[in-house]
Amino acid sequence: MLAREYAGAWLARRRQRPAKKPPVVIDREPPNRFILLVERYLPRRVGVVATFAILLGSAGLGIVKGGHVDEFVTALSDTRNALANAAGFRITTVGINGRKQLSQDEVLAIGGVNGRSSLLFLDAETVRDRLKANPWIADATILKLYPGRLQIDIVERTAFALWQENGRLSVIAADGAVLEPYVSRRFLNLPLVVGKGADTRAKDFLALLDRYPQVRAVTKAAIFVGERRWNLRLKDGLDIRLPEYDVGNALAALSKLDKEERLFSRDIVAVDMRLPDRLVVQLSEEAGKARDELFKDKKTKKKAGDSA
Repeated sequence: MLAREYAGAWLARRRQRPAKKPPVVIDREPPNRFILLVERYLPRRVGVVATFAILLGSAGLGIVKGGHVDEFVTALSDTRNALANAAGFRITTVGINGRKQLSQDEVLAIGGVNGRSSLLFLDAETVRDRLKANPWIADATILKLYPGRLQIDIVERTAFALWQENGRLSVIAADGAVLEPYVSRRFLNLPLVVGKGADTRAKDFLALLDRYPQVRAVTKAAIFVGERRWNLRLKDGLDIRLPEYDVGNALAALSKLDKEERLFSRDIVAVDMRLPDRLVVQLSEEAGKARDELFKDKKTKKKAGDSA
């Protein structure tokens, strides 16, 4: 009896349960053939790699557009140098030979060597190129001695003359290279050359002038005229106009005239030696007036004598 009641109750509960719903089928279009090929033949995780590449490219584009390339490169360089320094390749000793005008700090700064640089990642060729780009340095040799010594040997140019052009005064080397603007009085005693082209022609002309020390001693400046010939401006303001050719003979004649006639001590403002067969002397205004008065007195005396 109990079993019959229990079975009846169980059947009643089964009838009350809702029937199971059939599974929902999503009707979609078949995938593209290209997508099927990609899913079939590309290796696994390629999507992760592609995503990473896209993110990396986006970051790089942002760095370029934002103007942060130099900062990014510097940060990478500092990072690798820090790792190399931690591994024992820190630059602990620097030897610099051949410097006279430049200080050790200036040489290192020009070469791009600083406290963060490591010997392992230091590019010796780049350091050499940076040093040679400086007008004071004619040549440089860089030697890396592991684990931590850097040797720099430089050949400096020598200050040869002062060159003036268009109102600018510069210190130049013998080859005409401009070393720096003239700001230091330590270069005050250098010879002065003036005019366009005087920088590259000064070496030969000043060497010729040195053969005549009597003239060189009183010369204040050598002026290159029309990129063809030279004038001399003496310390007392006297102008010597030299010829375009046979300059050595003109200087020799000038030196002889001063020895025999004390030419440089006379009251004159210019000596023109441009013509090969004559020398023209221009008197000062006072000397010209005195000369005219002298001739006038001589003419007056001559007339008085003739009347008598």
